[in-house]
Amino acid sequence: MTSPLEPAYLKIKNELLGRIRNGELRPGDKIEHEEIIAQRYNCARATAHRAIRELAEEGFVLRKRRAGTRVASAGARATKVTIPLVRQEVEARGKRYHFSMLAQKQLVPTGIAAAALDLPPNTQALYLRSVHFADDQPFQLEERWINLALAPDAVGTKFDIVNPNEWLVENLPYSEAAHFFSAENANADQAAILGLKPNDALFVIERRTHLEGQTITYARLMHPGANYRMTAENFSFSTKN
Repeated sequence: MTSPLEPAYLKIKNELLGRIRNGELRPGDKIEHEEIIAQRYNCARATAHRAIRELAEEGFVLRKRRAGTRVASAGARATKVTIPLVRQEVEARGKRYHFSMLAQKQLVPTGIAAAALDLPPNTQALYLRSVHFADDQPFQLEERWINLALAPDAVGTKFDIVNPNEWLVENLPYSEAAHFFSAENANADQAAILGLKPNDALFVIERRTHLEGQTITYARLMHPGANYRMTAENFSFSTKN
């Protein structure tokens, strides 16, 4: 029976989502028919249908008329919200892409990062700092925090080989993404990395990706203001339905 405080469809949805996230239901596994789910939860078939429909809308399951409903791959889940790849941004400009990892360590986040991740006190996250190049010119300075409760495999990943942007898009599902844009002046450290002078203009993108209301990652992406041009095609501003 469901709690009187929790709608029946939401209980079904959350329990199925929990089984997907803990690996009990793996990509390609078939989800039981709505009638069977409705019997198990002692609810109407329409209630089970709504739970499955929302999981499909958020990219966690795939529904096909004859094949039934199956768990989606991480890549399929990530199609609900488009996160641009910095490699593609560079190559679209006709430049050669490469990157360099400056830092990879576990730290307790502070300031804006702490507020964005909203972790329990003294909980560590994975901090990554890297610089991305277009030919031999610095294109983007990336500072990223990853919530290890949602992405434990990040700890053992060699991010000096695969850049964090691509690894996250390929490996982690997310249901919401938010982008915030601002102009700032480079401090001495940022200027040195990006080949600028202190106080030169930066175009800054702050990105947060979420799953079930929890923040997976918080990133600050800093670009030389004089050289960076953002196009609308680079970003999807869609959020979870």
